[in-house]
Amino acid sequence: MEQYAIKGGNPLVGEVEIGGAKNAALGILAATVMTDDVCVIENLPDVRDTNVMLQAITSIGGSVESIDRHTYRISGKNIVDQTIDEDYIKKIRASYYFLGALLGKYKNARVSLPGGCNIGSRPIDQHIKGFKALGADVTIGGGVIVVEAERLHGAHIYMDVVSVGATINVMMAAAMAEGQTTIENAAKEPHVVDVANFLNTMGANIKGAGTDVIRIKGVPRLHGSEYTIIPDQIEAGTFMFAAAITRGDITVKNVIPKHLEAISAKLQEIGCEIDESDDAVRVVATKQLSHTHVKTLPYPGFPTDMQPQIAVTLGLSKGTSIVTESIFENRFKYVDELARMGASIKVEGNTAIIDGVGKYTGASIVAPDLRAGAALVIAALAADGFTTVEDIKYIQRGYEDFHLKLQSLGGMIDIVDSDKDIQKFKLKIG
Repeated sequence: MEQYAIKGGNPLVGEVEIGGAKNAALGILAATVMTDDVCVIENLPDVRDTNVMLQAITSIGGSVESIDRHTYRISGKNIVDQTIDEDYIKKIRASYYFLGALLGKYKNARVSLPGGCNIGSRPIDQHIKGFKALGADVTIGGGVIVVEAERLHGAHIYMDVVSVGATINVMMAAAMAEGQTTIENAAKEPHVVDVANFLNTMGANIKGAGTDVIRIKGVPRLHGSEYTIIPDQIEAGTFMFAAAITRGDITVKNVIPKHLEAISAKLQEIGCEIDESDDAVRVVATKQLSHTHVKTLPYPGFPTDMQPQIAVTLGLSKGTSIVTESIFENRFKYVDELARMGASIKVEGNTAIIDGVGKYTGASIVAPDLRAGAALVIAALAADGFTTVEDIKYIQRGYEDFHLKLQSLGGMIDIVDSDKDIQKFKLKIG
């Protein structure tokens, strides 16, 4: 079983290129099936989740052609089946985006209930509410969601909770419904805006993405498009905290600094220097970091996907910090693993109370999910001694070439799959 072998203690220094946004890519890939024309998608991250989505498109008759590692030509012209096979769905949660895409184009879809990281319940009630408002019948049975409609019509939909997934899903279906749809209390995340922008390049009429009210005038058909996916805000943020926790100096390139404002603000607050340019952010950590309080919130608040990364950093900061998780209730599963490395963290409900310690020490740990796994890796890079991280398949769901990028910054990390490999790593590193 593949795992990371890591020796900590090196400040991470240098430049790192950030890839396309995984969360935007998943919605955009689903939307490509809404036209019979060809779509060319650029800056697609080569990670497990996007590869599963590409396989799912092929499985229903769509054509997928790789132009290069990050560019694909996709057509939904020959789709013969609106059923997304259970095997694909079990692997990633965002496969539910095919519900909105296929419902919009074909007025029916069958998708198995989705999987992904186990970070708490992520109900799809807001998706269902939106589809019903547009005129679809929704049934769930045998682990499958079936949505179908004779015709879709515009509607006024108020989301009871801010949901990125429901906003994207309903927006896709509404793009091909008759009449006007208004989504209130819509999610404002950059990847919601990116999916809306992509649909608009295909001929959709969507206004207000990025605000809490999105207005959509339905169109009868969508056409092909060439589109470049935005940079990944969460990958960028992970490397920014890698600079902070290792007392390093990293410039993250190919980013949109505006998307990183909540992350940059917290890094400055705990004592990092931040230098922004048009498409890059430099994080320099030269002194002892200090404590802070942080609460995860929908965009433009501090992202839930960055909560583990800031928590592991605060674990090495002076004083007591409080981290409150308001989005997912099961997002502190990494705390036990971090405690094995010497962290002092107490979890009470949705709050972690973190007493900063002088150092982490290497240990054998397990990645519980995607973002927590990445956070444990950067903790290991700051720790004394050797660490092994198991279940790196979670990390590979959302980070392309993670270990190679960390190596390029001076991180002592490699992928190993046996005790013999671990010994070789230790001998090589010394």
